[in-house]
Amino acid sequence: MTIQHPADRGGDKRGAFERLAEAASTFTSSPFFFVVCLALVAGVVVVHTAGFDLKWQLFAGECMTAVTLLLLALLKNSELRAERAIQRKLDAIAAALVEAQEGEPGRAHDDLKAAIRMEEEI
Repeated sequence: MTIQHPADRGGDKRGAFERLAEAASTFTSSPFFFVVCLALVAGVVVVHTAGFDLKWQLFAGECMTAVTLLLLALLKNSELRAERAIQRKLDAIAAALVEAQEGEPGRAHDDLKAAIRMEEEI
């Protein structure tokens, strides 16, 4: 297994992980997930202030850590996909501008058309 940029995995076709990451990003940016996070934080505060056993305090802290790590992974994946999509669009615009100066649209013009709405496909 090689480590590749998220936008380069699987070529032009989106894989199962990319679809899962996009669905998870959509869910984690929803108001419902915010309420779930508030409930989780409130639960941790209650566990600590109520003086429950140490094992429950550790469990609450580990839940918060797990959620934090998952969100960090999703955030980084989304960031890398968006960064690559923006860079490919900028490259296509620059190439199309060069072709426009030379007078005749060619491959760069087609690449520019393909780059539009790229972040929805990647």
